[in-house]
Amino acid sequence: MPTERIDKILKPVERYMHKESTAGVLLLIMALTAMVWANTGWNDSYHHLWENKISLYAGDYGIEKTLHQWINDGLMAMFFFVVGLELKREIMAGELSNFGKAMLPLMAGLGGMLVPALIYLFFNRSGIQSNGWGIPMATDIAFALGIMSLLGKRVPLSLKIFLTALAIADDIGAVLVIAFFYTSSISMVSLAVGAIFLLALWAANYLGVRNTLFYGLVGIAGLWLAFLVSGVHATIAGVLAAFAIPARTKVDEEKFIQILEDQLREFHAIPPNDATLLEPAQYKVIEKINRLTYAAGTPLQKLEYQLHPWVSYLIMPIFALSNSGITLQAGFLNGILSSSITVGTFLGLFVGKFFGVLAFCWIAVKLKIAALPEGVTWRHLSGVAFLAGIGFTMSLFVTTLAFKDAQHVTDAKLGIFIASIVAGLVGYFVLRGANYSKTLGTLK
Repeated sequence: MPTERIDKILKPVERYMHKESTAGVLLLIMALTAMVWANTGWNDSYHHLWENKISLYAGDYGIEKTLHQWINDGLMAMFFFVVGLELKREIMAGELSNFGKAMLPLMAGLGGMLVPALIYLFFNRSGIQSNGWGIPMATDIAFALGIMSLLGKRVPLSLKIFLTALAIADDIGAVLVIAFFYTSSISMVSLAVGAIFLLALWAANYLGVRNTLFYGLVGIAGLWLAFLVSGVHATIAGVLAAFAIPARTKVDEEKFIQILEDQLREFHAIPPNDATLLEPAQYKVIEKINRLTYAAGTPLQKLEYQLHPWVSYLIMPIFALSNSGITLQAGFLNGILSSSITVGTFLGLFVGKFFGVLAFCWIAVKLKIAALPEGVTWRHLSGVAFLAGIGFTMSLFVTTLAFKDAQHVTDAKLGIFIASIVAGLVGYFVLRGANYSKTLGTLK
């Protein structure tokens, strides 16, 4: 197969983008860029940029929001849509598809949510500060997997699968928390309109509609807009729309193989020409193969595969850039210890995640309702429990919902950043040490 000049340029980029660590590295770069930008002579331009108003009007009806709000309510809805697709796939045929495989990550996710929230509330028992209890409950899967991928094959594959399942279980909890606890006053009329669009999506799924454009238009123009003005956070619309996407094929595996083999034989029987163009008969066969492969795929997996790079390499970096900029004042280090929000967030993520994940896993194993994955030791699990303390993206997102006061937001963000950095470093070295200990044991 000849290699085109453009392939020589794109293939290295594609290889880089498919590395697990790449998305995490890009998030880190954007976060650092925002911090530097917000603490230089251009800090005013950073804060003013996100306050620019953008309006969308259709006749007499319209929506006006700041750029920051469009990112958090609009782009992040796409992030949650992909999260919803991953959740549905895992529930149908992944690590959450049966009781045995699901119990350990579900228990880990439960402990990793309850204990951090309780620790936060211990330091923030009343007042507006108590609203931040949901901030340390989430795990940033991109950062956590990115750090784990730095260890390469020294980490068991089953441990990576467990961390992914844990983060997905964590996402389920985060979505429920946002839906039930971080909503403003609810407009029942708008919510009813959203329910109608959701029913339309489910009806289309039931009838066998597989056109992704249809689901996009109804999901965005209908469901998302209805939720946007309903008071229920618009990102929840992304998850609900994802669960309405069809997840079945039109052609089963055996039939696909049989028909494909017949069409390949048909293609092979057509005499080729000496030109760069295909024979018309060959092109017709290729079109039939295209239709066959389209029928053999599921809309859910197609959308997840197509949207994942956009979310990982555009939406999440933009979110990190727009939400990570904290202008640090003189003496801010003293302020860290004096802020109950910062202390509660830091200890919730770093200490609460570790003890919550590890303790609930231990309980599940002792009660014999779950078992450690193959090749995974308790030291491996300790490393993962520390990595779960990397809250970054989801924690920042909940911060924007929990607080409106700028100082409260800054205090929470400081706790998130410090905890995520410390948890990432400790988790990395614990996992590296677990592998080293295992190697020494083998040598002995």
